[in-house]
Amino acid sequence: MKHRLIPLAIFVVLVALLGIGLRLDPRSVPSPLVGKPAPDFRLPTLQDPQETLSRKSLLGKVYLLNVWASWCVSCRQEHPLLVRLSSAGLVNLYGLDYKDQREDALRWLTDSGNPYQSVVMDEEGRIGIEYGVYGVPESYLIDKKGIIRYKYIGPLTPEIIRDHLLPLVTMLSEESA
Repeated sequence: MKHRLIPLAIFVVLVALLGIGLRLDPRSVPSPLVGKPAPDFRLPTLQDPQETLSRKSLLGKVYLLNVWASWCVSCRQEHPLLVRLSSAGLVNLYGLDYKDQREDALRWLTDSGNPYQSVVMDEEGRIGIEYGVYGVPESYLIDKKGIIRYKYIGPLTPEIIRDHLLPLVTMLSEESA
């Protein structure tokens, strides 16, 4: 009799776990990097491969690092919002072009508008791995000391920007100002 209840117990446990999993927000994957220094990098810029940008050169400013690619459908959805965010001048916006071709990325920014102060190329995805990128787009808010303070997976939305990102930008910008 007890042996007949084992499959039923396993089924009940699996249903409970599935129910819990369905309530979780897939965009809120905890990142072990939040609260820690952003990984170091020195990469060529998209506009001029002879010029580089590094994490060190960004110290002293609060900035949003947006990981994107020209082949990314969700990035196309997010892009007009980034253009508006950049035009408003509320946060320094930098791009990390992930596993992309330079020509494709340049063409896409020319056609869609370039919201970034600078874009670095991560053609092989090595820096993306250091940042723990699951897929594009992803965005990292980094403080003046180079500490990752917020990570968002997926295309940013007006609500995420209004309710989470901008209040944090304001707070971080006022710290030790």
